Amino acid sequence: MLIFISLFFPLLIAAHTAKAKVCRVKPLMGGQDDGPNILKAFSECARNGKVVLDKYYVVDTLLMMTGLKNVEIELTGTIQYTPNIKKWSPQSYYMTYQNATAYWFMSGKGSHLVVPWMRTPRWWDYPNKTAGTAGGSSTVFARPIPLTVGNASNVLIEDLTLINSPFWKNFVYQSDHVTYRNINISSHSYSASKTANSDGWDIYRSSFVTIEGSFVDTTDDCVCQYANTTDIVENIFVSNISMSNASNRARIKVFGGNPDPLSSAGGGTGYVKNVTYSDFRVTNVDNPIFITQCYNTPAVTCAQYPSKLSISDVHFRMSIINVRGSSSGSEGTRVVDVVCSQTCNNVTAQGTELVSPKGPATYHCEKVASVGELDFPCAGGT
Repeated sequence: MLIFISLFFPLLIAAHTAKAKVCRVKPLMGGQDDGPNILKAFSECARNGKVVLDKYYVVDTLLMMTGLKNVEIELTGTIQYTPNIKKWSPQSYYMTYQNATAYWFMSGKGSHLVVPWMRTPRWWDYPNKTAGTAGGSSTVFARPIPLTVGNASNVLIEDLTLINSPFWKNFVYQSDHVTYRNINISSHSYSASKTANSDGWDIYRSSFVTIEGSFVDTTDDCVCQYANTTDIVENIFVSNISMSNASNRARIKVFGGNPDPLSSAGGGTGYVKNVTYSDFRVTNVDNPIFITQCYNTPAVTCAQYPSKLSISDVHFRMSIINVRGSSSGSEGTRVVDVVCSQTCNNVTAQGTELVSPKGPATYHCEKVASVGELDFPCAGGT
């Protein structure tokens, strides 16, 4: 199984001068590992330089690039990772959170990347009992992320097409001011094995991350915002989105409480606050609006140990938000499901227009303090 990455960065970073050092990587050919020479080029041109990768390269070495500053990357060729899963599992860069690992980890300041194509193999075809679970990658059976932006700031990535990566497509890790523009993502299985953990983006301990003008077609989350160092997710603005043939649209999920202090699935503290969904259109979506504080937690356990992570200030407004469309009918007539194990505050909606093919739309709420601020009759309330 092969991994192909073809990237192109034709634009110059504003900080460059005419005298910028250029590092051009010559491939070794014959299937030899070009990884060390690529790393050497980035080391020599790490500051205010230019790295040119315009040939066909074989990589059997982790591409760990740190301390980059105002580097222009012109990658018009192809990078082929070797297909040795046993080697890449311990070799890929381990980032702790949910056991995520990376083929290529880039960090630094002031990068502008224009990326036409990135293609990776369907590693889910390989038998592995952890595939499809949170933390399903590991140093024993790693499913590396094609491109990780970590410990970085002021990064722009444009025009990326990414198909069938082993795990998450993009990981923004402990970074700020990272923008993705015109990104095209697709993950589909053409065998009996299902795709697993095929998120478009996962964002962790980061701020000021912008995703715009993009298309995501996967079997998992489009964008996941994870907590920062204080277990807080806040100030999220989602605007001008169209979604079709999906499970969940506007989705907020947190684990319930957990009596086990060593649990990796619930029991943590923190909050989700100030989340706005604007101009959202749906077609054939199972759960157009779906909020739960008992994700992956049995109802009996959640009743005994409610979530310690609060949800508040979540808004769906017609005047600027325009939530409209149709459910798939897989949940019967229910189009809204807001279930809190501790009270959710200031959840509002204006101008919601959702229909179900199974009959008049119904709405379900539990422990929602602000049902009077919703523009639909949400049964359950507080």
